[in-house]
Amino acid sequence: MASNVEKEPGPQEPSVTSPNTPEEPEKKKREYKDFGHEQEGPTHANVDMSTIQLRAEDLYDREKVDLETIVLDDAFKLLQCDENGLTTEEATRRLEIFGPNKLENEEQNAFLQFLSFMWNPLSWVMEGAALVAIALSNGEGQPPDWEDFVGIVLLLFINSSIGFYEERNAGNAVKALMESLAPKAKVKRDGTWAEIESSGLVPGDMVSFKIGDIVPADCRLTEAINVSIDQAALTGESLPQSKKVGDQCFSGSTCKQGEAEGVVISTGANTFFGRAASLVGQDDDTTGHLQKILAQIGSFCLVSIGIFVILEILVLYPRFHYGYRRGLNNILVLLIGGIPIAMPTVLSVTLAVGAQQLAKHKAIVTRITAIEELAGVTILCSDKTGTLTTNKLTIDRNTIKTYGPFSADEVILFAAYASRTENQDAIDASVVAALGDTAKARAGIKLLDFKPFNPVDKRTEITFREESTGKLKRVTKGMTGIIIELCTRNKDEELENRLEADVEEYATRGLRALAVAYEELDSDDHEAEGNGFELIGLLAIFDPPREDTKQTIDDALALGVKVKMVTGDQLAIAKETGRRLGLGDHMYPAKVLKDGPAPGSKHATLDEMIMDADGFAGVFPEHKYEIVKRLQGLGHLCAMTGDGANDAPALSRANVGIAVEGATDAARGAADIVLTEPGLSTIVHAIRGSRIIFQRMRNYAIYACAVTIRIVVCFAILAWVYQFDFPPFMVLIIALLNDGTIMTLSVDRVLPSNTPDSWDLTEIFAYAVAYGLYLTLSTVVLVVIILQTTFFQDKFGVDFSASPGAIPDANDFQLHAIVYLQVAIISQALIFVTRSHGFFFMERPSYALMGAFCVAQLISSIIAAFGDWGFTDLKGISGGWIGIVWVWNIIWFVPLDWIKFAMKYTVIKSLRKRHEAAAAAATRASSEGSGVPITRTTSRAASIHESLYSNRVSFIRRAARKVGFGGRVSIKPEELQRFSSHQVHTSGQVLARNPSRTAAA
Repeated sequence: MASNVEKEPGPQEPSVTSPNTPEEPEKKKREYKDFGHEQEGPTHANVDMSTIQLRAEDLYDREKVDLETIVLDDAFKLLQCDENGLTTEEATRRLEIFGPNKLENEEQNAFLQFLSFMWNPLSWVMEGAALVAIALSNGEGQPPDWEDFVGIVLLLFINSSIGFYEERNAGNAVKALMESLAPKAKVKRDGTWAEIESSGLVPGDMVSFKIGDIVPADCRLTEAINVSIDQAALTGESLPQSKKVGDQCFSGSTCKQGEAEGVVISTGANTFFGRAASLVGQDDDTTGHLQKILAQIGSFCLVSIGIFVILEILVLYPRFHYGYRRGLNNILVLLIGGIPIAMPTVLSVTLAVGAQQLAKHKAIVTRITAIEELAGVTILCSDKTGTLTTNKLTIDRNTIKTYGPFSADEVILFAAYASRTENQDAIDASVVAALGDTAKARAGIKLLDFKPFNPVDKRTEITFREESTGKLKRVTKGMTGIIIELCTRNKDEELENRLEADVEEYATRGLRALAVAYEELDSDDHEAEGNGFELIGLLAIFDPPREDTKQTIDDALALGVKVKMVTGDQLAIAKETGRRLGLGDHMYPAKVLKDGPAPGSKHATLDEMIMDADGFAGVFPEHKYEIVKRLQGLGHLCAMTGDGANDAPALSRANVGIAVEGATDAARGAADIVLTEPGLSTIVHAIRGSRIIFQRMRNYAIYACAVTIRIVVCFAILAWVYQFDFPPFMVLIIALLNDGTIMTLSVDRVLPSNTPDSWDLTEIFAYAVAYGLYLTLSTVVLVVIILQTTFFQDKFGVDFSASPGAIPDANDFQLHAIVYLQVAIISQALIFVTRSHGFFFMERPSYALMGAFCVAQLISSIIAAFGDWGFTDLKGISGGWIGIVWVWNIIWFVPLDWIKFAMKYTVIKSLRKRHEAAAAAATRASSEGSGVPITRTTSRAASIHESLYSNRVSFIRRAARKVGFGGRVSIKPEELQRFSSHQVHTSGQVLARNPSRTAAA
């Protein structure tokens, strides 16, 4: 059965009759006919009801019974309840059987979450190094290398603890948000009505709701007084549906009119929305974009280390006859120093801190790696109703049509007279709101009789006495076809032709028509017949764009993000909204996604059409999913906004799923970002914030790869040339101090880019190799000067205690201290070059980064001066040597900016030209016409090692299942499959019964 008919105006459905149809009334009826649902007859159980038990496996097995359509009396029998509700004890028992009425979030085991920070190849190498230090180093009569073992383990635990703390904080914020959004429900328990958390509802409960309430669970209505339910979360339509006794109401829908009572038939994961949400992401393929990037960066570091470890083994043992233990110590230096062990932690902390910053802009991040993907988003697919628009019907004053001696303002006033001022439906509320001052709706008149809207008459009517004249008047408003039939006083062919033209104009613009007529009464009897209705005006009703939406779309376009509207509403409405927003009206009905481009059109392929379109209308959930999937197939990172369960599959599929303010549990559960303020403006803040975070991560990636090259190449060369045995423990100290400083990158000051970001790993590796080799040269040249000459002794009066006035031994403990200090200072100073696009001093770092660097270098200098620890093979050096190292590093640091510029204008420029040429070729091949070129680089391809870096959440889930952690399983997998196919079938039926969708598609 249709909703309030005045809300389902016929102009949306194109006329299928000839203009020469002889019978005018039938023509009008066809033009303005009520949209209705095909009624399904009541069903019965397919098996003996006595065999069905009170459990999920039986009640929701549709091969046995369909609780949504079964005779209401049978539903009570199966649920073992009556209209008096349940007792508290019985409700508690059923809560144990069916679980809470909410979409369960899988709780992460804190211990496993902590361990997951050590579950990646970079950590595995460090863990292997720890085993080497403790288990394999017992050679040549020497004890295990306890110092290095403890240091490595300590480094691992420090990094894991920081990452765990930050990510746990982010998770707690999300949990608090979800709990704060928990709805209430009015339920009858022990024979009395009470308000409880809706999560406490169970099948068999009696619930009630009224205008403005959220339907707390799937239920069958036992009482319904003029009930109208907004099911936009299911259909995407902005108009509500009328409900009668026996009809089903879906969990999460909103009561827009009337009052109702019903019996709960399903809760939580077993509701219609719950089943949709539980089927999202069932393939468990949660390897994120950032994990793939980490895989490739990690592989670069591991391959670099592996090459030089093999070379050391092949050179040191055969050529220099190194002992077993001595060779292992050199290998440990490369393993410990070359592995960017802090990388997963630094990126986790950066993302977690970024998530907290985005929360200040009312964007709650539920999957922190989505921040990195949001920075690279090139296309934003947005739902219309409630996202781009207010989801609040409004009178468009600029398009009001008048047919008599009344002005547009007077037509609105008369329509407001014929509207309820209390307990309003959406139409009445929009008409009264158009007055500006709602008190005017009853000012100057005395109400004598009011007939509210009902599905039979399809109009409202008021009879009143005008206080200024004392005259009795009657006003009616409603469906155009109904109202014009009442207008006996001024109806003629000319008026009807004009009205038809106006209605068709509204239809082409996606506006809904509401006709207004009035008559006067000659007697004082308010029930008497009047002198005949006269049509006085036609109101245009539409769902207006939010005030900030147009500016938000302009800002998104300025950031290089193309916005496409994807709505379940009709094509004409979508086009009108697009025109008002400056989004464009180049939109298509959903049927093109199945049929493809029309023969002879300008588009050769469906992909071309999707890229060229400003939006799609009349879409089903599977259409949204298909659009996102195809855009991703074209190489774009795609964001999707939505608020309903019907959006959940597309939200889950998108690189970044965004649940807007007021979204259902199903949408929030599938989304990566949850907005807590209306509209899209928050998304622009989130995009800018994510690009700042991306720049921080990119700066660190270049730094980490450069340090890897610097360590492995430098110490391998020194070992080959001078048999230089640098102590592994000092490399641990360098790594520890570096990590402490680099953590502050998460709050560093950086500028966001004006275009979507992408990981060009070829550029990152090119910069890293250039910086790493240059820093290697700075150390090797210093060591060569010290071991080949007495330059520093002669010029600056410094000396070595073991060999005064002479060249020291290659493994002099003081030389170890000099090399340690030189490597520690200039390696860490490199971050100031990688974080800036111009000269390092032109972009001020954050106070945290600068302070951490100063503290770390002070500690390094103190260790170099006083580090006389036997197990470190280190001996303190004089202040003169410390000064020489500082000056040496400053001299070598200055040219780093020039290396950056030289790389940018030679190697990097050449690489970018190659990428642009490849992108242009791909664009020509696919005949792109959207103005958004595909600029994704080869780094988007999945690494062969990405499975090793797959989302840690998946690892936690798998581990939790194996060790027995996790909650109740309320439904069997085969039942889920059955629900899946049934849901597709039922969704299709529900949506197909909406003729406006059928016409648009």
